[in-house]
Order: sequence, then C-alpha cells, then structure tokens
Amino acid sequence: MTGNRGVVYVGPGKVEVQHIPFPELVSPQGRKLGHGVILKVLSTNICGSDQHMVRGRTTAPSGLVLGHEITGEVIELGSDVETLKKGDIVSVPFNVACGRCRCCKEQNTGVCLSVNPSRAGGAYGYVDMGGWVGGQAEYVMVPYADFNLLKFPDRDQAMAKIRDLTCLSDILPTGYHGAVSAGVGPGSTVYVAGAGPVGLAAAASARLLGAAVVIVGDVNPARLVHARAVGFETADLSQDATLAEQIAAILGVPEVDCAIDAVGFEARGHGHTGSQHEAPATVLNSLMEVTREAGRIGIPGLYVTDDPGAKDEAARRGSLSVRLGLGWAKSHTFFTGQTPVMKYNRALMQAILWDRINIAEVVGVELITLDQAPQGYAAFDGGAPKKFVIDPHLQLLSAA
Repeated sequence: MTGNRGVVYVGPGKVEVQHIPFPELVSPQGRKLGHGVILKVLSTNICGSDQHMVRGRTTAPSGLVLGHEITGEVIELGSDVETLKKGDIVSVPFNVACGRCRCCKEQNTGVCLSVNPSRAGGAYGYVDMGGWVGGQAEYVMVPYADFNLLKFPDRDQAMAKIRDLTCLSDILPTGYHGAVSAGVGPGSTVYVAGAGPVGLAAAASARLLGAAVVIVGDVNPARLVHARAVGFETADLSQDATLAEQIAAILGVPEVDCAIDAVGFEARGHGHTGSQHEAPATVLNSLMEVTREAGRIGIPGLYVTDDPGAKDEAARRGSLSVRLGLGWAKSHTFFTGQTPVMKYNRALMQAILWDRINIAEVVGVELITLDQAPQGYAAFDGGAPKKFVIDPHLQLLSAA
C-alpha cells in the first residue's frame, strides 16, 4: 500500500495539504464496493463551489478532504467492474450516481436517490453530499465505476488534451447545462452573469451552440479583461451604467434572448457601492430585468439550503428576495439544480478532441502542484482570472 495526501478544509479561510488514508473500495457507511475503482489522480481542479465551503459559507466540517473535479488513471478494480481496465484514463463526473434508481435512469444523475442517506444527490468532497472522500489528492475511490466513469478513447490523445479534458468533470458540462437550459441556439443573444470559470464555460458553450452574441458581466476588472481577450462582449457591473444600458450599448436593445446565472448565492450588487456588498438575489433579479418576454434563464450557479455566513436571517435559511412576480409577468422559464454531468460529458469530450471548443484557454487553466493548493485557493478567492488545476504527481507539469 502506498501513501496518500490531500487538500483538507481546516476552518474558515484555511486549507492544508495533509496525509490522508489511502482509498479503499468501501462506502462512507462501511459497505464493500465491488463496483468501485481506485484512481491515481492526474488532475483535480479548484472550483468556486469549494470556495463557498472554505469561506465558511456552509456547514462543512473541519477535516473534510476537498475536491470534486477529478481526472485519473485506473489502478485498482473492484470485483464487479466489467468495462474498465487498469491504465484507462477517465473523467469523473462530480455527481456520485448509482445508475440504478429512477433519477439516474432518467439521466437526472445530479439527484441520485441512492448515494446519500440524507438527501437526493451525491458528490465527492462536498458538505452534505453523502460523505464521499474528495479527489484533491493523490489517489481517490470512485463507486459505480462502470456507470460513472467516462473513458477516454486513446491514452496519448487524452494526455495531449488533458488541460481541456480536465474541465469535463464539472465546469464545462455545468456551463453547457446552463446554456442549454437557457434555450441558447443559433442566433441567440446571451447574457452570462459571472466571469469566473463556470461563467466563461457557459459563454464558450453558448458560442458552441451557435449564439450570435455572448455578453459576460462581472465586477472584477481582471476577469473582464480575460473575457474580452477570449472573444466575448462584457458588461462592467462596477460602473454607474445599469446592466440594461450596457446591453443596449452592445445590442441596440436593452434585453437578451437568454440569460445564465453562473454566480449563485454569494452574488455582489450592481453599481459602485453595491459591488462591495453581498446581495444574494441580485443576479436573479437582474436577469429577469434584461431577459425578453418568454425568455429562459438557466441557473447553474450554486444556491444552498443553509448559509451560516449570510448577513440576514432569511438568507441563512436559503430564503432570498427574488422578484418572482416580474418573472411571472414576463413568462420566464427558470431551470435550476445540479448539473447531470453524464448527460453532456461524452459529446463535450468529442468537441474537445476534435477542436470544436478551446475550453482550457477560455477559462485560463493554470497547472499547480498539490503543495501549491493553498496558494491556489487564496489566488482564486482573490479573483484571479484562472482555473487552477492541481497536478498531484507532477505528470503534467513535467511534460509541459
């Protein structure tokens, strides 16, 4: 047996790289998992959802091993695994899903009914998502491997594209899900709230789906510079001009066909003063204002049932002041919830392998070592226009 190290949540604002147990083919409840595999992690990404926990905005316990964006090599197989072999390079959907329950059979793998005793839906290294150990580590266990894992067709091709393929575990399918659920199609005008990695993945997905114009809004100047550099229009929400006015300056009309919330519950308000203060419903309300009548709004941004760090009592319970009446009056369609990664990841893999989408460039992938993870968390929290990808075994950095 070899050792293992992982990124561990210590407390609000602090993560550490610690020695952790080598994974076993056992569930969080102690049940043996013949359907599982153990992976040597090739790449594992820092996600904005991880940051919510690290900021102390969830009920995550100290000692939680973080990481739900995982790409790896199969090194050990359970006795019931039939379609994988040692040496396969695979992408791990962040959803832990059994493949057997009603939701999984209907492709709603984000709300699997079997992998989490306390609620529908499971994920690696995330609070209240079933206790599955996270993958910001050297090694990780994946259950229901035949169902969950996406095997790349050619090892050499996969390694050559690994900076892009690492985005298949979460942010690219999540951005794509936001665009699809917002009804993006050929000729659409699209507004994406948030210029972080998920927002940029949503923008890239909208472009892949044929959007005519994609506008990305944020209060972070560095992220807006990057968004413009990779080909998107931008709205600077720290300015006095309203979002509708900035959209009108680009499109000639103050509205879009489709809108995507890639920010979630830690949103900042609009204008010079508002941008410095948290306003959890500000994105949803602004999207209703700028989306045309009968338009659709995709909401891949994270909202939580409990937010202990919120500024008011209602928000602590996940209750927000959303202008539902405005959405009703404009006949908007809203689509929320965790992305069912498996619905999209195979097609998006093909788009990457055949150079239809340059997602690593769009989201600003930057490789770091496992020991640099705390610095990566700090830089990402500070608004760096990067997608930090951890290379636990230095296999990617040595080949760069």
